[in-house]
Amino acid sequence: MSAKKKKSKRLTKKLLNKYRLVILNEDTFEEQISFKLNRLNVFVIVTLSTILLIAFTTFFIAFTPLREYIPGYSSTELNMRAALIDHKTDSLQQAMRVNNQYYDAIRKVLNGEVSVIEFDPKETVNTIKTKPDSIDLDPSEEDLRLREEVEEEDRYSLFESAKSELKFGSFFPPVQGSITDGYDSTRKHYAVDIAVAKNTPIKAIADGTIIFAEWTAETGYVMIIDHGNNLLSVYKHNSSLSKQQGDTVKTGEVVATAGSTGELSTGPHLHFELWNGGYSLNPTNFIDFE
Repeated sequence: MSAKKKKSKRLTKKLLNKYRLVILNEDTFEEQISFKLNRLNVFVIVTLSTILLIAFTTFFIAFTPLREYIPGYSSTELNMRAALIDHKTDSLQQAMRVNNQYYDAIRKVLNGEVSVIEFDPKETVNTIKTKPDSIDLDPSEEDLRLREEVEEEDRYSLFESAKSELKFGSFFPPVQGSITDGYDSTRKHYAVDIAVAKNTPIKAIADGTIIFAEWTAETGYVMIIDHGNNLLSVYKHNSSLSKQQGDTVKTGEVVATAGSTGELSTGPHLHFELWNGGYSLNPTNFIDFE
């Protein structure tokens, strides 16, 4: 028999040679479990276990969402979801900025704060010193063409021009009565006080949406109506409110009843304010109260 065959026979014998795996109780040396194994069985079991483990792992990675947690892996769906979340986050941030500006404008109205335009006196002096003769006021050819185009477009937009003219026209009077304290910016009284009997109906000056309808310690029951185009009307010292925040109202619709609520009130009257873009307006320029 050749040496090669002898070597192969010894290897086969080693693989098929049986062994017993026994698990004993350490205290009593009682046999608990025993297995009859050979090296070939162990090799087959280990190989099959490895193949099953690899197949099981591959299946979970390829066909379950677990693959998205693997570093460096990025699916199209995951990218779309991330882009959508980023877009929503940006939209929420913009909405928060707009809401903060809106709430800041309402706070200024409630506190009676007026926006002030700052200017540099030196620039004003330099402007006054400028000689008109040194400025070329002749329009350029491009400016002339632009003016012609705008005039041509405005000729056919009569409705829009009429709408813009009525933007700050006359409004429906909230009440009829005598003005006991007029608008005076020097005293920071950005309103008119109209003396009326208690429980007199207070009416909306124009169509709008109620954005504030609450009780305040200083001015009692307060209502603020947003009429669009950055125009707000404010009604203070009411005895009661007939509308809630978020309600829409029509011109002349009753929204409250006059009273004398709040620490700053001295008798039944309506404290009425008119604001546009954070700037106070004199209500008597737009409303006839008497």
